[in-house]
Amino acid sequence: MKSAIPKVLHEISGRSLVGHVLAAARELDPENLVVVVGHAREKVTAHLAEIDPAVRTAVQEEQNGTGHAVRMGLEQLGGGVDGTVVVVCGDTPLLTGATLAQLAATHQADGNAVTVLTAEVPDATGYGRIVRDEASGAVTGIVEHKDASEAVRAVREINSGVFAFDGQLLADALKRVRTDNSQGEEYLTDVLGILREAGHRVGASVAVDHREIAGINNRVQLSEARRILNDRLLTAAMLSGVTVVDPASTWVDVTVTFERDAVVHPGTQLHGSTHVGEGAEVGPNCRLTDTAVGAGARVDNTVSYSSQIGAQASVGPFAYLRPGTRLGVKGKIGTYVETKNASIGEGTKIPHLSYVGDATIGEYSNIGAASVFVNYDGQEKHHTTVGSHCRTGSDNMFVAPVTVGDGAYTAAGSVITKDVPPGSLAVARGQQRNIEGWVARKRPGSAAAKAAESASRQVDGEG
Repeated sequence: MKSAIPKVLHEISGRSLVGHVLAAARELDPENLVVVVGHAREKVTAHLAEIDPAVRTAVQEEQNGTGHAVRMGLEQLGGGVDGTVVVVCGDTPLLTGATLAQLAATHQADGNAVTVLTAEVPDATGYGRIVRDEASGAVTGIVEHKDASEAVRAVREINSGVFAFDGQLLADALKRVRTDNSQGEEYLTDVLGILREAGHRVGASVAVDHREIAGINNRVQLSEARRILNDRLLTAAMLSGVTVVDPASTWVDVTVTFERDAVVHPGTQLHGSTHVGEGAEVGPNCRLTDTAVGAGARVDNTVSYSSQIGAQASVGPFAYLRPGTRLGVKGKIGTYVETKNASIGEGTKIPHLSYVGDATIGEYSNIGAASVFVNYDGQEKHHTTVGSHCRTGSDNMFVAPVTVGDGAYTAAGSVITKDVPPGSLAVARGQQRNIEGWVARKRPGSAAAKAAESASRQVDGEG
């Protein structure tokens, strides 16, 4: 990956690579879930504790192969397990719980000692090949690409690295795995031959979609997996009643949810726990993270983090909702408006060019254009409260802490530093003073002076 970030911690669609694998494995409701960690294990273990605190970890001090890794995992469980052990790779984010369930069901139904998940791929370069008995079709072994003959390399059925084992037979076979291969490692795939030679049944479960088993080894493959997973998520959304106008330019995380008749316009990114309510429209060109969009709301050209947008509300275009924004039903946050830690009541409008931070605004109020809630004194943040049915003038500064009572008005251009009683008009600005003839004296001969002189003549009736 050419990265300071461990491979399995790279993210697509709102989860790390290992996070996707854990989510698929959890769908089997396993009695134990163990992740074998080695390289950069401190970072990986810390991440696992965040996303799945119940997971157990086993340390592989030296990377001596896949068989050695599985031995470390079994040792974490006391050396052996009664029942089925499913082994998966940590870098296969497209693997689904349904495919793992199919693998486990096939393993159980066929009474296999080991069942390997396989797939037929267009290009098998680099993968271990599945070798079958020509007469019966039974799996006789897996040969790594680097150890394969030309005839075996022509095989397109590959090993996914995902297996279901009889737990006790696996523990015993791992003790007999040799290291006489090109890498000098313990290959987990050698267990198949060991069990077969001992007279046990080896089977296979073929994945319906070969892309599920794709491992990620570089940024190109990461990008390809992201596209596949995103298409999968959008397809599911559309089949559930969501309109996605342009899937090619729309990106969603696995944790995003929708209600029917939601519409997502082009150029939109939906991340985290974002939820789009029934009939709501989002986009074009929105990036919403951990944001709840109420039914029938409209959000256009907006960036939003950890915010709530009420039903039938309107946001944007070109709005910025920072964490803690709560917009009420039928409320409006308009063009070039930024909000933060602000509770905005039902029907209240902040239409243009304003900053509202650390504030509570009641119902059906209107905040005039170019207003600023001055919440920071250089050391502390302070709160502003504006009541219900208020009308504040354009170019107002509300210097917190300050309260504007219900039904109050403030005049345009006012700097509000004192509380405004309910029903009052607050005027906080200097008196206008006109200095006659200033342009003629200070800017003689200028275009402005000539225009003023012409206007004066017209007023005086001189033509």
